[in-house]
Amino acid sequence: MTLAPDVDLSGEVVVVTGGTRGIGRAISEAFAAAGADVVPTSRTRADVEDAVETVREAGGDSVAVPTDVTDEAAVDALFETVEAEVGSVDVVVNNAGINPVDGMDRPEDVDPDAFDRTVDVNLRGAFRCARRGAAVLASDGGGSVVNVASVAGLVGIPRQHPYVASKHGLVGLTKSLALDWAPDVRVNALAPGYVSTDLTEPLMADEELYESVVDRTPLGRFADPAEVAGPALFLASDLASFVTGAVLSVDGGWTTR
Repeated sequence: MTLAPDVDLSGEVVVVTGGTRGIGRAISEAFAAAGADVVPTSRTRADVEDAVETVREAGGDSVAVPTDVTDEAAVDALFETVEAEVGSVDVVVNNAGINPVDGMDRPEDVDPDAFDRTVDVNLRGAFRCARRGAAVLASDGGGSVVNVASVAGLVGIPRQHPYVASKHGLVGLTKSLALDWAPDVRVNALAPGYVSTDLTEPLMADEELYESVVDRTPLGRFADPAEVAGPALFLASDLASFVTGAVLSVDGGWTTR
């Protein structure tokens, strides 16, 4: 599924963490289709180079910088390279995230290392990138940060404790950063529901689990990644020029029940 954007981001430079697969890849491609120069990044060089080639095929400039968002020096190097080779950053999309299988236990059985790792990637990683990017945005006339949270940042989900904690933290961080960085930098979050990606393939393969999600979702299906990319474009663009500190649910109505 492809959603043709009606947003013109020509001349904008966008960094998308976790931008090489799934939701992040769809966001990278949507921003590129809207005319932006997009730098999609993740830890795997082959994935980064593939995503960068897609951006260039859409007519945008890009650079391949594999990045681990848990590494402060790597985050600094990412933004330094983008600024030197592509241009001053206008939008930061924090999409990098994990949900380790070994963290999906009853509270008393959660692996402390899995908990710490999940929070380090999903919450602290987003903070590292937002803080580093905002310094550039604020000094260059303003810009936008879009954090990809989750419905797990709005409600509780059993046996997802590290992930739920990290995403609730990201929702709170979004609101507090929006207060501190206004009016120069807008900070908003997306809260996707269940999306059809390689990460949800095991869930979709389990007929009972799949049906339980679909039955709870008023729109009756999983989302396509492109359906999350459209709202990301909205929040980053001037269409949302009076929107900051908001959390936009993109969940087919899942959280209304």
